[in-house]
Amino acid sequence: MNQTDPAGSGLSRNQGRPAPEDGPDLRRVGAHPDFWYPVALSRKVRRGRAVAAVFAGERIALFRTRGGIVHALEDRCAHRQVPLSMGVVEGETLRCCYHAWAYRGDGRISQIPYLSKGDRRPPRGVRGYPVREAYGLVFVFPGDPEKAAVTELPDLLAYGSPHYRTMTFSRTVRCHYSFMHENLLDMNHQFLHRGVVGTLHPELLGYTTTPRSVEARYLFTHAGGKRNRGAGLLAAEGLGGKDSADVMTIRTEYPYQTLDLVPEGADHPAFRLWAAYVPEDAEQRTCHAYGLLMIEKPKVAAALHLAWPLIRRFTERVFAEDRTAVEAEQRAWDEQGEDRNHEVFPLILDVRSVLRGNGVPLGAGTPACGPGASGGCAPVAAGLPPAYGGTGVEFPAADGS
Repeated sequence: MNQTDPAGSGLSRNQGRPAPEDGPDLRRVGAHPDFWYPVALSRKVRRGRAVAAVFAGERIALFRTRGGIVHALEDRCAHRQVPLSMGVVEGETLRCCYHAWAYRGDGRISQIPYLSKGDRRPPRGVRGYPVREAYGLVFVFPGDPEKAAVTELPDLLAYGSPHYRTMTFSRTVRCHYSFMHENLLDMNHQFLHRGVVGTLHPELLGYTTTPRSVEARYLFTHAGGKRNRGAGLLAAEGLGGKDSADVMTIRTEYPYQTLDLVPEGADHPAFRLWAAYVPEDAEQRTCHAYGLLMIEKPKVAAALHLAWPLIRRFTERVFAEDRTAVEAEQRAWDEQGEDRNHEVFPLILDVRSVLRGNGVPLGAGTPACGPGASGGCAPVAAGLPPAYGGTGVEFPAADGS
């Protein structure tokens, strides 16, 4: 574990100045598929309906059966490649809209209506993805399906707690997911939000780094300027508190990110944010940001209900400003064809190293240094999607019943 000095200079022990970065261009490193990624809001996948989703260029069809179970299939019919997300849910199966081939939740073909039971059938159906629902989101496991059972979903204790109320965000951002991690972790960009939060002074108290995570602690003080009312309400200033210094803890624990804000004198967060940045296209230059903002309820519960629209407008405005910045960074990368950033903040150099080390080089067959790798890099499973250099997936045999 790497730990910063207690003086808060931001320089790591045994590190007098930022070291040059090693390894591939971070913007050419893909998100490792061996994790659970949200791909839709649960409420968008209605009973008896199919919807389209995507992960890193892989088109996925989600459908909720009559019994209320959500399944995830490769979004193409094995017959003519028409998207299954255009299909019709019948009971516990999904039927293609074109020639009415029917699929079970695991991707096996359950019926080809114009063939008799003894006729020859295709040897394969389509790929089925492990899928789980939690926190109002639909998660899929796009990597090695054998690892899904032993890979945990993120543990969000505040979600569903009677002491917190959750605000959900779902937005597409036209940038590589790594820009989002860097943006949230580097609180020195508060000048960007000066019209919303006034003048904020962030002081880095210290940070720790492990092979899979970076956690930073900042002390925030309001140094002047007009502060958006929603900002004060979110920090409990307007819900019975007062203007004070706040301690913010931000953590990238691959592949997710969290933020906790604890007001001065409090022993628990006024709010907690969990976020995931899910790549959409095969080159991973666009991602979908899912966020769960869990806000502590005040003693008078109605106060939060009244403040909710103001908090929503404030957070949407901050997110819009951040999105403008990170999309500009992505455009610069697209124009230059490489990462020409001159990063000087050791904290961000560390998170870049974590993202690079846990990701998968796009178009390659092995992760840079994936989770569980020891003494080198573990090979990517043969079943990974072709975008990662895998050999494809063996689909289950068709079922003629």
